[in-house]
Formats: sequence, C-alpha cells, structure tokens
Amino acid sequence: MTAWDNEYQLFQPSGAIKFPLEVSTEAWKEKVNRLELLLTVKESAMDVPSNLEARRRLTFFTNSLFMDMPDAPKVRNTLSFSALTPYYNEHVLFSIKELEEENEDGVSTLFYLQKIYPDEWKNFQERIEEELKDDEELKEEALRQWASYRGQTLTRTVRGMMYYRKALVLEAFLDMAKHEDLMEGYKAAGTISDEEWKSLIAQCEALADMKFAYVVSCQQYGNDKRSALSNAQDILQLMRTYPSLRVAYIDVVEDRVGEKQIETAYYSTLVKVALNKDSESAGPVQNLDQVIYRIKLPGPAILGEGKPENQNHAIIFTRGEGLQTIDMNQDNYMEEALKMRNLLQEFLTEDGIRQPSILGVREHIFTGSVSSLAWFMSNQEHSFVTIGQRLLANPLKFDSTMATRMYLIGFSI
Repeated sequence: MTAWDNEYQLFQPSGAIKFPLEVSTEAWKEKVNRLELLLTVKESAMDVPSNLEARRRLTFFTNSLFMDMPDAPKVRNTLSFSALTPYYNEHVLFSIKELEEENEDGVSTLFYLQKIYPDEWKNFQERIEEELKDDEELKEEALRQWASYRGQTLTRTVRGMMYYRKALVLEAFLDMAKHEDLMEGYKAAGTISDEEWKSLIAQCEALADMKFAYVVSCQQYGNDKRSALSNAQDILQLMRTYPSLRVAYIDVVEDRVGEKQIETAYYSTLVKVALNKDSESAGPVQNLDQVIYRIKLPGPAILGEGKPENQNHAIIFTRGEGLQTIDMNQDNYMEEALKMRNLLQEFLTEDGIRQPSILGVREHIFTGSVSSLAWFMSNQEHSFVTIGQRLLANPLKFDSTMATRMYLIGFSI
C-alpha cells in the first residue's frame, strides 16, 4: 500500500478503533445509551421529536448548515459585539393573578396557553411533580416562568439573548479544552471540584464576557423602583438569574443648586446585580442593583419618539465592534447562537467596493400559530419584507441565503 493510499483510504486500518474503552466515563456511557436509543426506537424519524416547534427548529438548523457561510474563528479571535433591547412598561414576568384573570370571554391567559401548547404543558406538569413535589412556592414560580417563556415578555427575550453568552462559553471550552477534558464531557465540568476544571470554566466565562455584552434599556426602571412596582422586582430577578446582564435607565432626581434652589436633573444610568453582605451579620446575602456608570444629561432624554430615544441614551453603554438591536418581543435559540461567530465574519468579507456595515437576519414570528390573523400577518411579513428585501438587495440574482430583515447588526471600526 502506497503512502497516498494510507493518507486517503476510506476506512482506518485494523486496530485504529479500540473498543471497549479501558476507562469508561459517565459522558461516554451517556453517548452509548443515546446511540442505542436512536438505533432501537420504533417510531418513524418523521415524528421525532413529536413537538412541532422542536421539529421546525431542528429542520431549520440542519438546513442552514449547508449554506455558504464564513468559517467560524476561535472565540478569542472573533469580533466582540453587544445586544441592545429597549423596554418601556410591557410584561416582564406574568404574575399568578395575570395568568388566572379571565377576559370578557371567560378565558384566562393560563388556560389559553395550555390549549396552544398541550404537549409542553403535559411535560411541564410531569417535570414539576417529579422535581419540586410539595414545594408550592417553587411550583408557582416555575409556572410563572413557563407561561412567560411562551408569551411576549421581557423574560423570554432576555433568556434568548443570553444564549449568546452560553454558546460562547461552550465554544471557548471546545477551543481550550484538552482531549481528556472533552472525554469527560462539558456537562461534567460543573460537578467536578478539581481546580483545573474550575480554572478552565472561569477562563471560558471570562472570554465570553469579553466578547459579548447585553444591555436592556428599561426607561422607567428608576421610577418603578422608587414606587416599588412589580416590574422593578422582576427586572432585578432577571439580573440575579443572569449576572452579566446590564440594565440602563433614565434616572430623574432633584439636585440642589446653591443653598435654596432645586432643579430637576436627568442621568443615563447603568446598573448590574450586586451581592451585599454585612460582615457582622449572619443573615442571608441580599441581592441589590449597583450603579456602574452614571452620566448627566443636558435635559430630558425623550425628545422624539420613545423607542429610538430609549435606545439612543443607552448606546453609550454598549461595547464591541458589532451592535445588535432586538425588540423586547423577540426570542433567540441556542442552536442559532452557535452560528453567531460565522455571522460576524460577514463583516470582514469583501462584497463590492467596501466591507458591509449593516447586516439583516431573517425573522421567525413565533406568534404565527396563535390565531388565523397572526398566521396571516406572519405570512405577510415573510412575503413583503423578507422576500421583498432579498429581491431589492440583488434584483437580477435572487439568492435564497441572502441576509434579510429581522434584527439589525451594526459594525463599527
């Protein structure tokens, strides 16, 4: 056999595959069990998974892998970017009262969601009965989250955008981990007390925080906090859940000028969650927000339309080479977040006289299945916006993989 045959032969020579392994880990056993399940399942592959939304996401993701897209660099070499979401006073997290309150037709929000997502509701009930059992308080909180993740809430948007950080941590782990670490499995990292594991995960998280930042511009957060409204508490809970989340808001305070004169001052403020603990107290740690930056404005920030002005005052708190603008009624998925490194490389490609500075991405309207009107609006959006802008971008050469309208990603040098 020639050297060329050795290099390009279809199968490895005998002895290249050593099975069974001398040392079998839990991660390896999990993969073997999963393979056995896939080979012995009796259901048709067309019906797995049974959930239509899961099937749609898997189909879209696998089909997108055949697109002609740039190769993904290592996380340390990828472009850094931020996501920015403007928020005013929409729902952050559904309360139990809001879920059980009936409308004029006698239908509650919870009942409506149960009928729209019957299989997911059944799975949710089985899960909480097994995991939470008799803890009614945790069951109530889990119910609020389940409903909020299926409505147009800020909680759903924040969870979706934070998948970017989760994806970057995973990809950084794959970049830096040794072969032995990969055999242990990524999920095993959180349960191992070894210092080397902790150091590796800390490096991955630090690298992800350097490459991605998420800012939610909550215009009324300062007023809601002073008024002790539930929205402020729910936003604070989001910051507890996602410690790297940053919240910007316009703080209106009364400043003293001189001895007697008082004037109204406006500040653009950025806060994060903070753990404050009194060293002399044995009580539990209290989670509060902590001011990172505070910039005095020359006057009221909202001069024109509320949404763009809400974005404008918070842009200064974003960082990185790219900026993605996301509405508070949008979502994101983990599998799509994995391709963000490829997407950012589009800004470095030469396509014409200069590199692109604005990139649009196709939008999936997740409320299309709610009603006939929502389905019609979803198709109208796809026809007159997605397809229309693809055609206008390159009218003589229609390309189905061309970037289109959804959320915009801007790039700056």
